[in-house]
Amino acid sequence: MDWILNLPIVWMGLVILVACYATAAIIYLVVMRLAVGERIRAFKAISPGMLPPLAIVFALLVGFLAAQVWSESDRASTAVNREASALRAAVLLSEQFPGEPQRRLDELIRQHITTAVTNEWPAMSRRGATLTLVPGPLAEALRAALSLEPRTAGQTLAQRELVLAIQNALDARRQRIVLSGSSVNAVKWGALLVQAGLIMLTIAMVHCDNPVGNRIILGIFATGAAAAVLLIAAHSRPFSGAIAVRPTLLLQVMPEGVGRQ
Repeated sequence: MDWILNLPIVWMGLVILVACYATAAIIYLVVMRLAVGERIRAFKAISPGMLPPLAIVFALLVGFLAAQVWSESDRASTAVNREASALRAAVLLSEQFPGEPQRRLDELIRQHITTAVTNEWPAMSRRGATLTLVPGPLAEALRAALSLEPRTAGQTLAQRELVLAIQNALDARRQRIVLSGSSVNAVKWGALLVQAGLIMLTIAMVHCDNPVGNRIILGIFATGAAAAVLLIAAHSRPFSGAIAVRPTLLLQVMPEGVGRQ
C-alpha cells in the first residue's frame, strides 16, 4: 500500500472511494445473480438485526485505529518540536562562549540539521531510518560542550544547560526515528476491510428483493467506509504521505551564520 499512502489526499481519497464502490458493486452483482429460487428465500431469512452488531464492530475498529494513528502523529510532531527547541537553546547558550567555541558549536548544529533534513527525513519517509548510526555532528557537539572550560559562574551554568540541551536533542531524535517506523500493520487493515466487506454482503442479502434500495444503501455505506479508511490511511505513517511531519521547525532554528564574530 506504499504507493497509495504516498498519494496526495485528493487522489488517495479518490482511489479508496473507487475501490470501495467497486467492492460494493461486485458484491451486489454476485448476490443479485445468486438471489433466485430457494437462495432468495435463504437470503431473506437473514435477519436485519445482524447489521447493528457488525456496524458496531466496524466503528470500534475505526475508532481504535484512528486513536493509534493520531497518537503516533502527535508524538512524532512533539518529538520534532522538542528537538528544534533543544537545538535553539543550544544555539543561544553557545553565545556564552564567544569566539571559536561558539563558531564550532554553531557549525556542528548546522551540520546536524542539514543531515536530518537531507538524509534522515527521506529515509524516515521510507521507514528506513534506524538508530544504528549515531548522529556524528550532534555527538561531536556534545563532546565539544563537555570540553569547554568555563571561566565564570555564568559560563559554568551555561555549560551545564548546553550539555542538557544537546542530550535532549539526541533523545528527541531517537524518538522521531523510532516513530518513523510505526504504521498500521496488515492484520489490522485486514480486520477492518473484512468487516466492511461483511457489512456490504449482509446489506446486499437482506435487501436482495429491492434492487434500487439495495444499491442506495450499499452506496451510502461504501462512501462512509471510504471516508473511514481515508482518515486512517492519511495518518498511518507520521513521516510520509501528504499529512506528514515536516522538518520546518528544524530549519527555523538553523544558526544564522557560521563563523560569526
